[in-house]
Amino acid sequence: MKNIFLAFSFLFFVVVSFASSEKKPFVIPELQSWTGAEGDLSLDNTLTIAYESTKSDDKKMRSVVSQFSADLKTMFGVQAETTTGKANFVVKMAPIAVDNKEGYEIEIGEQVVISANEPIGALWATKTILQMLEATEGKSLPKGKIVDYPEYPLRGFMLDVGRKFFTIDFLRDYVHFMSYYKMNTFHIHLSDNGFRQYFGNDWDETYAAFRLESDTYPGLAAKDGYYTKQEFIDLQILAEENGITIVPEIDIPAHTLAFTQYMPELGSEEYGMDHLDLFNPKTYEFFDKLFKEYLDGKEPVFRGEYVHIGTDEYSNKDKKVVEKFRYFQDHYIKEVEKYGKKAGVWGSLTHAQGETPVKVEDVLLDCWYNGYADPKAMIDLGYDMVSIPDGLVYIVPAAGYYYDYLNIAHLYKNWTPATIGNQVFEENHPQIKGGKFAVWNDHCGNGITEKDVHHRVFPAMQTLAVKMWTGKNTSLPFDEFNKQRLAISEAPGLNINATYKADENGVVLERENLAAGDTLPIPEIGYNYRVEFTIRAKNNINSTVLFESPNATVYLRHPKTGKLAYEREGYWSEFDYVVPNDYPVVLAIEGTNTGTKLFVNGQLVDALENEFIEYNQSGKSKMAKIQTLVFPLAKVGDFEGAISDFTVKVLK
Repeated sequence: MKNIFLAFSFLFFVVVSFASSEKKPFVIPELQSWTGAEGDLSLDNTLTIAYESTKSDDKKMRSVVSQFSADLKTMFGVQAETTTGKANFVVKMAPIAVDNKEGYEIEIGEQVVISANEPIGALWATKTILQMLEATEGKSLPKGKIVDYPEYPLRGFMLDVGRKFFTIDFLRDYVHFMSYYKMNTFHIHLSDNGFRQYFGNDWDETYAAFRLESDTYPGLAAKDGYYTKQEFIDLQILAEENGITIVPEIDIPAHTLAFTQYMPELGSEEYGMDHLDLFNPKTYEFFDKLFKEYLDGKEPVFRGEYVHIGTDEYSNKDKKVVEKFRYFQDHYIKEVEKYGKKAGVWGSLTHAQGETPVKVEDVLLDCWYNGYADPKAMIDLGYDMVSIPDGLVYIVPAAGYYYDYLNIAHLYKNWTPATIGNQVFEENHPQIKGGKFAVWNDHCGNGITEKDVHHRVFPAMQTLAVKMWTGKNTSLPFDEFNKQRLAISEAPGLNINATYKADENGVVLERENLAAGDTLPIPEIGYNYRVEFTIRAKNNINSTVLFESPNATVYLRHPKTGKLAYEREGYWSEFDYVVPNDYPVVLAIEGTNTGTKLFVNGQLVDALENEFIEYNQSGKSKMAKIQTLVFPLAKVGDFEGAISDFTVKVLK
C-alpha cells in the first residue's frame, strides 16, 4: 500500500513549558484515556500538517485534513497552507490499540500525531484537538497521549420537522453541530400532524405537513415549507463528509394526515383521518410509488443505509386490524429492502401482538415506550435496537408533558443506552446499537422558533454525546461537567444561541449613537439579555422597523396597532405600549427563554411571558403561546428619530 503525504501548511512553533499536563483535558464527549506528560506545545500563527493514507482512503483523508484546516482558520485565525515536507501535525491511517473503526490516538509532543483505524476516527480526532484548543484560544495543547473510542456505534438525535418547519440552513448547521460532538446519526422526521382538538376538532383544519418535494404527487409537499430533493441530497452529502448518517423518516400508517388531506380516500373512517386505511389497496399503491420516488435509481434521493418507516401508535382494539397492521409493517420493511436499504421502525409489536409475521433481521428498532415494544421481548425476537426511552430523552417544547428541557443531571449521572425505560441491560449489549434523543413539536403553531428549540437541544446534545460515547466511564462529577461544558462552542463558526463574551459589567456592545440603517458587529443577542437605549422618535408610520436580523424584527410601530412589537418566524407579539413622538424615552427590553419584558424609563410596563391558552372547556387542550425574542441587532431600521446610549448586556 502506498503512503501519500500531503501537508497543510501552517508553520508551527513549539515551546516547552514545565507545567504538568496530568489532568485530563476537558472535551465533549469525555476522552476514554489520557496519559499526561510534562509541558505544553505552543502554537504560532502558522503550522504544517501532513497526512498518510492508503490509496483507497485518500479522498476521505484529504477531506478530513481540508476540513481541519478550515476549522482552525475559522476558530483561531491560524493560516493553513500545504506542504509535502516535514510537518508538525501528522494525520495517518495506522492501527491503534483499540479495535474500533471510530477510534483514534493522539500523541502530543514535539509534534502532534493522529492515528486512526479509519478516516472517521481521524475526523473525530480533529474535533478533539479543536475543543482542546478552545481552552487556550488556539495558543497551545497539553502534551500527552489520548486513546479514544465510542462505547456505542450509534449516537443519534431525531428532529420532528413535520409539525414544525426547520430551514435547510438550520439542518446544515445541525450537521456541523452534531459532528463537533461526535454524534453520528441525524434522524429527520419528515411527516406528521397536529392534534385535532387544537383545530376545532376538524381534520380538514388540523395542521399537517410532509416536507419533501414530490414529482409523483405534485402539491404533496407542505406549502409553508419543504425541502427540494436536491437540497435533501446535498444535506446528506454534507452529513457524510462530517461523519454523520441521515435517516429520513416517512411516518406511516398513523400520523398520516398530510397524506390523507392530499388524498382523502386513504384515510380511515373508523380510527380517524390521521390513520391510513390498511384495507384499501390504494394505500399500498400510493406509498409504494412514494418510496420508489426516493429510493429507486443509481443516485436515489435517500442515500443512507437506513430509511425509517414509522409504524407506531396505530389502534390495537380489533384483532383483524392488528393483523393487518403487522402485514403493513412487514410489507414496507421489505419494500425499503427491495431498493437495497434497511428499515428503521418505531417499536410496536408488544402493542400489536398477533400471528402475522414481521421481518426482524436487519431491521433497526427504536425502542421508545416499553408498553409498545417490551425491550426484553424485542431482543428475544432478534431485533437490533436503539435506546430512545420517551420518559427520559423526549423534548416536547412548552407542552407541559415529557420534557421542556431534559433533566441532564439525571441523565449524566444515571443513563446510558443500556437503560430503556425501566429495563436495564448490560453495557455494550450486542443488540443495543446505541441511543438517540428526540425533539417532538407536538403543539403546532405555539410560537416556538428554531432558536427556542436549539436552546433546549444544546445542553442535551452536550450531555448525551458524553453518555453515548463515553458511557459509564465518565470521571467528572456532574456539577463540574455542567460548568465546564459552557466553555465549549457549538461548532466552528456556529453560534445559534447567539451568546457573546461580556466585560466585567456584563456589557457585550455599546454605542453612543445609532442612526437609521446602521449595522452592528453582532447579528443578534440570545438569552439572557438586556438591550437598553434612549430613543427620540418622530412622525413614524405603522410597520416602521426599529431593529432587524435574518431571524427577527422589532417594530417601532406594529402594522395594525402602532404599538411596539416584534415578529419572528411569522409569529407576532406586541407590548401594550406606544413609543411617543417628539420626546425622548429610555427603553429596555429583556429576553429570556420564558418571555420578553419591556421597561420604560426604568419601570416595567409589560411582560410577555409564555402562557397557556385553553382551546376547549375540557381542561385537556391547553397550548402554550411562546413569546420569546432573540433580539435582532444586524441592522437599525429606517425609522425617523435618533437612538443614543445604546447598550447590550448579559443578565446574570
